[in-house]
Amino acid sequence: MGLTSVLVAQLYGYACRAFYRRHVRWTRQQWSQVLFSDESRFALNHNDDRLRVWRRQGERYIDATVQEKVDFGGGSVMVWGAFSLHYRTPLFHVQGNLTGLRYRDEILRPLAVATLQQMGPQAVYQDDNARPLRARVVNDFLQQPGVNRMEWSACSPDLNPIENLWDELDRKVRSNHPPPRVVQHLYQMLQPERQALPQRIFTTLVHSMRTRCVECQNSITELLGASECHVL
Repeated sequence: MGLTSVLVAQLYGYACRAFYRRHVRWTRQQWSQVLFSDESRFALNHNDDRLRVWRRQGERYIDATVQEKVDFGGGSVMVWGAFSLHYRTPLFHVQGNLTGLRYRDEILRPLAVATLQQMGPQAVYQDDNARPLRARVVNDFLQQPGVNRMEWSACSPDLNPIENLWDELDRKVRSNHPPPRVVQHLYQMLQPERQALPQRIFTTLVHSMRTRCVECQNSITELLGASECHVL
């Protein structure tokens, strides 16, 4: 590992460790006040790249041994959504490039902040460190009175429970018979399927946050130990 890579790994690890120390003692009640948010892409045709084909010499491009692959399954839908223990935002269809200005005007103001206000003065908003989400217009907007923004670490997507929610939603959509065949149909399925998810899923995800923090800390301890050895 090069010196630059080691230093980057250390900075990353220290930021994650700081996040862990701030939140590992949070109670379930505190985590229940967090509105977790993220974007996710849903593809029409799921391909996990796990198909394996045994070929004899000279058969590499024979039709029977070739599988065509289309990026994003021949069509996809990008959506933004957020949830807390007891509140959900509608799913927002992200079309085109999501700039900081669009994030503020199309997502934060009408959806995220409106939900935070319903949750009460103790509500905390979580979003990740993607560049549009950290634009100046976004930061200025979220500094308004009554909006508490969580200082989120770039530790790992595994730390955000909404990633598991997206996986569950994807499975639900694919269990439809027949499954969606066009992008518009896929989008129309997402909202009702998300609304139909049982409360126990949201409860389990929110209550998993302490465990996620501990697992994050364990992985960071291993990372920092290895990188510090390289520096020495």
